[in-house]
Amino acid sequence: MSRMEQADHIKFLEGDRLYLRPIEQEDLDLFYKKALWDKEGRRLTGTQAVFSRAGVQNWFDRNSTDSSRIDLVICLQTNHQMIGDLAMLEIDHQNRKAVVRISIFDKNYWGQGYGTESMSLLLEFGFNHLNLHRVGLDVFSYNERAMKSYQKLGFKREGVIRDDLYYDGEYHDSILMGVLKEEFVKQ
Repeated sequence: MSRMEQADHIKFLEGDRLYLRPIEQEDLDLFYKKALWDKEGRRLTGTQAVFSRAGVQNWFDRNSTDSSRIDLVICLQTNHQMIGDLAMLEIDHQNRKAVVRISIFDKNYWGQGYGTESMSLLLEFGFNHLNLHRVGLDVFSYNERAMKSYQKLGFKREGVIRDDLYYDGEYHDSILMGVLKEEFVKQ
């Protein structure tokens, strides 16, 4: 896809350095090749599944019509490059809660605050437009960089699921974190 075509995408949520937009059909090849097979990215997210191109297409087809979730890609304002994705899942309007996840799959942008900025935009949308009261997530105990990012946004550690993930021959804890609307710190 050319830069001109990328520039035509909707900027659903905008920050200073990046914007979030819906995942489009033309994004799937990049997801398949870059996001789903990077060894370190798979470790940080605990991904063990084997994906096929057809499976990624089925995931997209299924999720693009699911009103209980919002799937977005993270793009740079300067050149529209896609550097990651994030989602708000299990949106429960009755109980005013949801779950979030994020992945910056372009390692050139790790540790520079892009994940924090992206998550801040999504949380602000969830609290102020979807009228959510609580947003939760889980993160594996070895992903300290992610936990620090979440804490900047106001997430609190709420619990631990011991030995929740078996990865590379070892068990790892899953840390449960949550943020209430009044605890959210916009970044």
